[in-house]
Amino acid sequence: MASDLEIARSVRLRPIGEIGARAGIPEAALLPYGRYKAKVDFDFIDGLADRPDGALVLVTGISPTAAGEGKTTTSIGLGDALNAAGRRTMICLREPSLGPCFGMKGGATGGGRAQVAPMEEINLHFTGDFHAITAANNLFAALIDNSLYWGNPSGLDPRRMAWRRCLDLNDRALREIVLGLGGAANGVPREGGFDITVASEVMAVFCLARDLHDLQARLGRMVAGARADGSLVTAAELKAAGAMAALLRDALMPNLVQTLEGSPALVHGGPFANIAHGCNSVMATRLGLKLADVVVTEAGFGADLGGEKFIDIKCRSAGLRPGCAVVVATLRALKLHGGVARAALDAEDVGAVVRGAPNLARHVENMRRFGLPVVVALNRFASDTPAEIAAVQAALAPLGVAAVPCSHWSDGAAGAAALAEEVGRLLDGGTAAPRLLYADDMPLADKIETVAREIYRAAEVVLPAPLRCRLATWERMGFGRAPVCIAKTQYSFSADPTLLGAPEGHVFPVREVRLSAGAGFVVALAGDIRTMPGLPRVPAADAIGLSQSGQIEGLF
Repeated sequence: MASDLEIARSVRLRPIGEIGARAGIPEAALLPYGRYKAKVDFDFIDGLADRPDGALVLVTGISPTAAGEGKTTTSIGLGDALNAAGRRTMICLREPSLGPCFGMKGGATGGGRAQVAPMEEINLHFTGDFHAITAANNLFAALIDNSLYWGNPSGLDPRRMAWRRCLDLNDRALREIVLGLGGAANGVPREGGFDITVASEVMAVFCLARDLHDLQARLGRMVAGARADGSLVTAAELKAAGAMAALLRDALMPNLVQTLEGSPALVHGGPFANIAHGCNSVMATRLGLKLADVVVTEAGFGADLGGEKFIDIKCRSAGLRPGCAVVVATLRALKLHGGVARAALDAEDVGAVVRGAPNLARHVENMRRFGLPVVVALNRFASDTPAEIAAVQAALAPLGVAAVPCSHWSDGAAGAAALAEEVGRLLDGGTAAPRLLYADDMPLADKIETVAREIYRAAEVVLPAPLRCRLATWERMGFGRAPVCIAKTQYSFSADPTLLGAPEGHVFPVREVRLSAGAGFVVALAGDIRTMPGLPRVPAADAIGLSQSGQIEGLF
């Protein structure tokens, strides 16, 4: 069987100007980065303001497992199939992070016949957006420490620092560090740490900004830390926002690429969904909506993470109104949720599918709670059997939701034709009535508890008194209307990654809260989740290298 990389290399890509023309973007509005990728100029984007928006389709999934689900692959296959059916469609995805590429997950450009390309370039440096975000984040960190070194005119308390450095790689040794050692010439010694770039507030600001003006304003609101009296010191006060915006200016232009079948795709921004808000940029989504009849976009990990944050953070901030949701599942993943060992997933086990189906049903119910009609995409593997597929369809029948088997990995657009037909039916039905889970004026602690109880089905939320006090302080400072972004394990509805299936009645422990004033939300970290991942025992990097001819090998 050919690898994803081999399949990608077997396809002759079209020049990016041709893809732009197909999307309605003139060549003069494209800033090419090589032959097959380009950025879209701000002036062209601004000129689309009066156009009506197309329909928006959210692709999300069940709780992820080691067996894989394929949300990105399904998003691409669905976009290709909608285009093949005559619906002018744009695919909007996140950019891959180098952390997973060299860590456990590998690349994030889809798979098989449902990929965005050029695969190697998108998975590695792409157009340099993540490098710009990393540089902007660390410029702010350097300016903070420089201010401390030159007499600390803002009065920052080194014991109350909030800003962390970042790096787009998994490196657990950088989670907690000590800065400024080596004497007075090296600055003020203090504790610090690193997040992975995709969990940084700069990434969130980048993805939620509507334009360059909004970007710079949001950067200025980011918090460096607090003074001894508790008042906040911002990037604007330290005169950092302008320089950071300059680093990010070109990066903020959305990136245009193509699928292996020639569908246009905007791949831009990339916050993780377990430790950040998990959605591609507002700039790219809004551009897609102006250019296409349908936009297919994906939110990371399960619907309890990316799906909830897409509605409660991105849609709330940008005024987006999705028309339907696609929840992606595989029979292999459902069998894992049903208690089957990974080594036994190829054998038919209808009972395990039935035991695992409540996880899928819970995600479907949650998406419907947001007022969205739902279809389930069963991303097929060769080992799937008719009896197992029938078991999933029977489990969803009481909910009135279709489960559509798809083979886009092997068959491209043709393999997702039935899914495209059902999505088109849901969009044409016009039954979507998008709604938020909680109101802006709900107290921050209540927002955290609402997500934990209603989406995760927790019976108790442990939010220690010092954290409640901090949340109340932020409310008094004017941040009470912010949504909450909960960082937790992606593997379970709970904060315990070993609790698979559809647990309920569990205790949800919140151990830390962080204010992301520029992004406009409050982060609540639950359980053992980390904002800087570590590498697995055998990282994907072990298999990556160059062939004798200089081609990249081992990237998947």
